[in-house]
Amino acid sequence: MSSPAQDRPPVAFEPTRFEKVLIANRGEIALRILRACREMGIRTVAVHSTADAEAMHVRLADESVCIGPPPARDSYLNKAALLAAATITGADAVHPGYGFLSENADFAEMVQDHHITFIGPPAKLIRSMGDKIAAKQAAVSAGLPVVPGSDGAVGTEEEALDLAAAIGYPVLIKATAGGGGRGMKVATGPDDLIEAWQTARTEALAAFGNGEVYMEKYLAHPRHIEVQVLADMHGTVVHLGERDCSLQRKHQKVLEEAPSPALTDEQRARIGAIACEATRQLGYYNAGTMEFLYENGGFYFIEMNTRLQVEHPVTEMITTLDLVKEQIRVAQGEPLGYAQGDIRVHGHAIECRINAENPVTFTPSPGTLGRYHAPGGMGVRVESGLYTGLRVPPHYDSMIAKLVVHGANRTECLMRLRRALGEYVIEGVETTIPLHQRLVQAPRFVSGDYDIRWLEGFVTEDQDDG
Repeated sequence: MSSPAQDRPPVAFEPTRFEKVLIANRGEIALRILRACREMGIRTVAVHSTADAEAMHVRLADESVCIGPPPARDSYLNKAALLAAATITGADAVHPGYGFLSENADFAEMVQDHHITFIGPPAKLIRSMGDKIAAKQAAVSAGLPVVPGSDGAVGTEEEALDLAAAIGYPVLIKATAGGGGRGMKVATGPDDLIEAWQTARTEALAAFGNGEVYMEKYLAHPRHIEVQVLADMHGTVVHLGERDCSLQRKHQKVLEEAPSPALTDEQRARIGAIACEATRQLGYYNAGTMEFLYENGGFYFIEMNTRLQVEHPVTEMITTLDLVKEQIRVAQGEPLGYAQGDIRVHGHAIECRINAENPVTFTPSPGTLGRYHAPGGMGVRVESGLYTGLRVPPHYDSMIAKLVVHGANRTECLMRLRRALGEYVIEGVETTIPLHQRLVQAPRFVSGDYDIRWLEGFVTEDQDDG
């Protein structure tokens, strides 16, 4: 692993100021970035497919460029089209948001090669953290605790059997590239290991063009805890506390909260310090997220997300920091201007991801919005580009809004969230609001006693009742 001095650029320069930022994304995150830029006096360029011509961020941006037809591969994943849009509009920087090309090292390099700033970490670290084997090896070198498993890809059936015997069943077979549950299989014993290994390899190759898989110990009832870090180019690294992202369905997050109801103050201070030191050792800068599995008092590193997270608003609500603005300032070469001791956590925040889906079957529900009313009041924040008459296209991820609520404590936050969910009106498409309404009344969630497997059972019970 290279040293931080090699990965971090020289700092003997005056910070620059961006005049114009191209937002290489769509939907609520594009609007979120646009708002931050507008408040910083930075002009914006929106890109859009033909399906998103009437999107809110396109309407509000200073300039807009159509980059292709609806399929993402022909528009939001089209590197040449995005670079052309940045070049012809004279953008100083590109903000990738999350998803699409946000963690594509080749795209980050191409942006830099065109003398445009990529608002994110260096491409070298995006590349190393994007390969789960390389990320795990880097994490070990940086002193992070990891789940026991293989040191690299598992290439043969014999190797898989020997490793599983050494690690102890059950084991988890995972793709070295990608995520979202694809290329991921559990084996409970030698009888099903080979089938799991072969299936995971086939799925990984189909989904990511890379059939390599690795193996690690399968934890029965862990929580998904992630630590938000911020680092500048001058060597300052801070963490902004943790988020609990354990409520997941098919490895997709549904609801996130901060702080985690499962951790003690001592535990969160310890894992925060570990994440900061690892970030420093890696030579990382800009915003990033260290993700861990947590079980029986132990933390195990699983991956680092080298971008803004969907759930970043819960951290903003409890720290009052604007993470998008911080990303931009770091990319401009500015120092953070504060140390770990200056970070204060206030109260509790919860985010519900609102998807255009049937709340029981989770079948996508594209369509044209009818009546729309967003909740409001003290401590309520809605991240969405929705408006009456907007067409929700079928071509992209079904998340259409995020409802984020803050309270002085978790109890107040829950009560406020229930009230806000009851006020939210979205007609014309089905949404997962009813699922969230049931979820925030569930005794296990109210008590905070849940793990990454609990929601699957809760959803199954709802389907059976239906």
